[in-house]
Amino acid sequence: MIRTSHAGLSGFEMLDARAQHLLKTLVERYVAEGQPVGSRALSRHSGLELSPATIRNVMADLEEMGLIASPHTSSGRVPTARGYRFFVDSLMVMQPLEDVEIHRLEGELTADRPQQIVSAAASLLSQLTQFAGVVATPKRREASFRHLEFLRLSDRRVLLIIVMPEGDVQNRILHTDRSYTPSQLTEATNFFNQNFAGQSLTGIRDRLADDLRALREDIAGLMKAAVDAGEGALAQGDALVVTGERNLLHADDLASNMQRLRRLFDLFEQKTSLLHLLDVSQRAPGVQIYIGGESGLVPLDECSVVTASYEVNGQVIGTLGVIGPTRMAYERVIPIVDVTAKLLSNALSRELADD
Repeated sequence: MIRTSHAGLSGFEMLDARAQHLLKTLVERYVAEGQPVGSRALSRHSGLELSPATIRNVMADLEEMGLIASPHTSSGRVPTARGYRFFVDSLMVMQPLEDVEIHRLEGELTADRPQQIVSAAASLLSQLTQFAGVVATPKRREASFRHLEFLRLSDRRVLLIIVMPEGDVQNRILHTDRSYTPSQLTEATNFFNQNFAGQSLTGIRDRLADDLRALREDIAGLMKAAVDAGEGALAQGDALVVTGERNLLHADDLASNMQRLRRLFDLFEQKTSLLHLLDVSQRAPGVQIYIGGESGLVPLDECSVVTASYEVNGQVIGTLGVIGPTRMAYERVIPIVDVTAKLLSNALSRELADD
């Protein structure tokens, strides 16, 4: 069972069954066809034996409640963000993924490294929904390393290899002030791994201030360079993976306004605001749904964001989701996001257990 969590709407408890059915039909037709829905179309697709005049009266009531709106160029109606919210909260019939689709997804989420699995998850979200797929990776402010190694490249160039606890590998070239022999680099490698493996680089820096006094000056300089390079490598790691942004260029609801698209792509590029939204959604259980202005981000006013957190061995470590126009098939997108989050959790847990 999929659990969704959101702010919700109030004040529509008195909406009768007939009005709810017509609103549900209107949303479904508009999502499917992308054209404003008129009273004749509602009469034809709703299955209710109502006169066009009665349907128009109900539509007028729905419009007055802010659930639908009438574009200037058409006599039909389209859902508003509030209308989509009521539909998602109260009217939507979920379309779960079939077993064959789940097995195919599970097969795609395999790779040699966790970062590759995360990237695969973002790509799958994009492919399955034809929107933008996003995955926020674990924060690395207190990242530690599992193993570190120095390799001599030339007289004053040393390759620093950092293996993270999750299995990711970061390589950095150190330009040193002096030349190191292979035996000196081995000594430095052993010292780091024996004394600091599993600790955060911030903590290592503090400890080195005391420990380096007991080391020879040549090795001390290499240690400091390694910590500086290690922190730089982790700071440059992608905290947010975004794929399929170009899909939004083909979404009619968004492509008609280039200024809006530019703001949206700026959001993808800057990442900070989007990361904050995903961080907030990570703190709540279930699938999170932000429709239009609910996200609090102006570039997303015409978009919806559907997210779910993923975990490793029961601990939540990140968030993934889909960004697309408000006119999306929520009943299909929500299960895709939910299942992908669960499969990513399983894949990462297996990968780390095998290391």
